[in-house]
Amino acid sequence: MSTTFNERSWLAWLVKVRVIIITFLVGIELAITRLTPTPLPERLFIGVVLLWYALAVFFILLLSFWQESRAQSLLQLLSDLGMATLIVYFTGGVDSSFNFLFPLIVVVAAILLPRTWTYLTAALAFVLYGTVVECTYFEVIPAYSASHPAWKTLQAIIFINLFAYLAIAYLASQLSTKLRQVDTQLQDTSGALENLQALHENVIRSVSSGLLTTDLEGRITLANPAAARLLQTSEAALIGRSIVQLFVDRLPSVAGDDGHAEVRSRTPAGDMKTFSVSVSPLVVPERGELGWVYTLDDLTEIRRLEREVRQRDRLAAVGRLAAGIAHEIRNPLTSIAGSVHVLSGISALSDEQRLLVQIVTRESDRLNNIISDFLAYAREKRYQFEEQDLLPLLKDTLTLIESSKPAGIRIERDFQPVRARAAVDGDKIKQVMWNLCSNALRAMPAGGTLKVSLLAQGDEWAITIADTGQGVPPQQLEKMFEPFQSRFEGGTGLGLAIVYQIVQAHGGKIAVRSSPGEGTQFTLYLRRAAVREVAASVPVAEAGRSEFPARAARAGVGGGGLHG
Repeated sequence: MSTTFNERSWLAWLVKVRVIIITFLVGIELAITRLTPTPLPERLFIGVVLLWYALAVFFILLLSFWQESRAQSLLQLLSDLGMATLIVYFTGGVDSSFNFLFPLIVVVAAILLPRTWTYLTAALAFVLYGTVVECTYFEVIPAYSASHPAWKTLQAIIFINLFAYLAIAYLASQLSTKLRQVDTQLQDTSGALENLQALHENVIRSVSSGLLTTDLEGRITLANPAAARLLQTSEAALIGRSIVQLFVDRLPSVAGDDGHAEVRSRTPAGDMKTFSVSVSPLVVPERGELGWVYTLDDLTEIRRLEREVRQRDRLAAVGRLAAGIAHEIRNPLTSIAGSVHVLSGISALSDEQRLLVQIVTRESDRLNNIISDFLAYAREKRYQFEEQDLLPLLKDTLTLIESSKPAGIRIERDFQPVRARAAVDGDKIKQVMWNLCSNALRAMPAGGTLKVSLLAQGDEWAITIADTGQGVPPQQLEKMFEPFQSRFEGGTGLGLAIVYQIVQAHGGKIAVRSSPGEGTQFTLYLRRAAVREVAASVPVAEAGRSEFPARAARAGVGGGGLHG
């Protein structure tokens, strides 16, 4: 705050007090006049009071638009001295009981103006008072006093008032100086405190880790923007809630867990996130422990990547071993299939024997298909990446799906962009789309709706394939992109594993949402062509797996083989 602002505050106060004092003067003097005979000229007195009221209203209006506080202070003090002089004169001069108005004006001058002006105000008050008293004494002007003191008494009264005015000016200026110093110190301290509070608030709001404070009962009293962002809610929604309700697992305690633990939380959108949570007591000096401070760090992506790396290493080792075994199995299987084919041509076979031969042939073919699919999964692949429009690829796939879909299946399309350019291997992406759509149809044996949509999300294209089928149990979610995890009868269990390989080779991601009885939704994320550059031909040999948090993040979950 500035000094000008303080002066304006005192001026506003003076305007209000002036009205109160004038009203008080009118009431007191009129009451005295009614009770005791006095030579008071009521009309003149009332006229002076009304004039003073008018000046008070004028100063109220003047204060609202005139910003020069020092000039306003001088103007108001001079007008008050004039009005006080008239009041003292009409109420008896030396006998007036309103002589105290002059000291009040001197005190106000000490508050509003520098010390020099305070002494000048006191001197002017003395001159005005002395002038009125002496002029009435020598009958220069009409006197309204009831007594006529001697000259020496009058001189004593005048000099006593002079001493009183100067003493009041001195004391008031001293007190005013102290008041201004204290006010300045208070302003400086308040400003420093406000700056410190702003700094602390900015630090809390700027840290990247989530910060929550609670009272001793666990109700949240403060949440920074990072905490609201990590928990996918608003700061206002967190205040007042019990912190225990935000997490699935037990929160750490200072005594039992060394103040640190890894806990899970389910967001309002249904996503399960993993946090590193640290807790420490909130201690205020001289007040003791008032609550707890919790800091949050999101470990969801780190834990997902760790699971993916472990799974990739495990699948790579298993894939190399299984590929060798598959080659070894195929050789005797070919011999068995050839021998059985020769036996099937013998005419002397009975019907029962011929049925057994057919079973062996059929199962040999099925086993050969499984080995072929597995070798396709484990074998090094080559991709021909080029910039293509995803819409024609998706439309071609849906055209083939429509020609082979069972009765009772309805297909809905929602393609928002007119063009969706991406650097992809067209045949491989068609294989991914075909597999996901085929699995969706097989998940709806009694009919349903297959909804396919394409939209832009940031620097990616999002292709969503959703069905209204039987859904996927939670225990199968993290295994469905692993080999031999088919949930359809007759499936090889390698289709979605190959899908994931193709998606990984394109630098994309695949996500899933599913619950039993609520259908399944796969979302394929591919980088837009303007953002991603891909070589013309890239060999890819790694077998991977999806990203899976349960139910929502960018995770892969699905059926089994090439068609399930």
